[in-house]
Amino acid sequence: MPRSNHKARTFLGRLPLPERTFVADALRTETVGGMVLLAAAAIALVWANTPLSSAYESVRNFRFGIEALGLHLSVAHWTSDGLLTIFFFVAGAELKRELVIGELRHPGTALLPVVAAASGMLVPALVYGLVATSLGGTWNGWAVPMATDIAFALGVLAVISTHLPSALRAFLLTLAVVDDLGAIIVIAVFYTSTIYLPALIGAVLGLALFFHLHDRRQVHGWYWYLPLALVIWGLTHASGVHATVAGVAMGLLLRVAKDGESGRRPAERIAHLVRPVSAGVAVPLFALFAAGVSISGDTWGEVAGNPEPLGVALGLAVGKLLGVAGGSYLAVRFTRARLSADLVWADVVAVAMLAGIGFTVSLLIGELAYPDPAQLEPIKAGVLLGSLTSAIVACLLLRLRNNTYRRMYEAETADQNADGTPDIYQQGNAEQGPVPERAERSEAGGGGDDPPHSTGDEPRR
Repeated sequence: MPRSNHKARTFLGRLPLPERTFVADALRTETVGGMVLLAAAAIALVWANTPLSSAYESVRNFRFGIEALGLHLSVAHWTSDGLLTIFFFVAGAELKRELVIGELRHPGTALLPVVAAASGMLVPALVYGLVATSLGGTWNGWAVPMATDIAFALGVLAVISTHLPSALRAFLLTLAVVDDLGAIIVIAVFYTSTIYLPALIGAVLGLALFFHLHDRRQVHGWYWYLPLALVIWGLTHASGVHATVAGVAMGLLLRVAKDGESGRRPAERIAHLVRPVSAGVAVPLFALFAAGVSISGDTWGEVAGNPEPLGVALGLAVGKLLGVAGGSYLAVRFTRARLSADLVWADVVAVAMLAGIGFTVSLLIGELAYPDPAQLEPIKAGVLLGSLTSAIVACLLLRLRNNTYRRMYEAETADQNADGTPDIYQQGNAEQGPVPERAERSEAGGGGDDPPHSTGDEPRR
């Protein structure tokens, strides 16, 4: 049998310069948003555990909106169904870009992170089920520990000031993007009880019009799309499907091919503009009104003593570690890939531990799985405990290797000739060879409102 004509694939090798620049731009905003998210979660916990807790409940349960349209909702409901739609819109745009021009474009490149992400969703669900059912509980919350909160994880990295290499940050971002897609599929399939068909048909027609204007006619101007997006969102909400599905659907419909006139990719540009709203406003406000859990000895006792909350906590803290690290190892082992020479498996374990920070999407799914507030509060406490445990252990593991990460970071960013392209990308290496062309914008020189542009073969859309 003839041997394959291409060399062994490298897992977590150095990113191509355009991809590294894009990832750095995306994660820079998410890191700032993560700091805001941490602050919002802390405020919620303090507010809910002081004499002002009654005011917190009053604000969270305050209802407003247009009752005739079925939109007379509580503040908590507006933040989960409304603001998180923006978060899922950005996730959809990022996924579309990754599938068309990013690291997920080629099956061989996509296989390893997708296997790791899929395993990182399946194993936490199984851990939850084994723990909950063995202690007399139910499978109701199996989907709660499946997701990774990229903003919260990056906020933690910022707090401990680690210099995590770009390949590991990109891996974490890919895990989160695939997790978000898995979460929205779970929400659409398992948490949709009744369907109002006329509203659903209207939402689909609205999406078709969105696609026609954006992709076929290439109509520009936010004033066309914002009213249309609100109509699509309202119809999706009225249909019985969770309204956040509308966000990821619109994100996936964005065009990735470069505009002829400007040379910009609409999916990148729009995600670049909307991401600060998502990371800095939408997600923190959701956290503010979702993370307010009463913290006491009784609360932690309820987590340890009840099967479902304990299953959620262990699903995040243990299931994510086993799923992501185990899935990564098996994928590398059976595809005969090799881990980057600059990294060791302890680095993958640390990132897998960091992926156990579920928070935002876990809280959202928890609210859908447990509509009864009496059942929901222990589940939220389980999410907080599992995420906090994952964050602390990940911090300890990452700090042990931080000197190595710092050296890698300095090598990645060194630009002694100040030409805007890191020196390491001009030298080439054994794994990737020299870069054939300069990125259109380097991480150090990126500014203004436009995101960096990718290179490579042009996709159809």
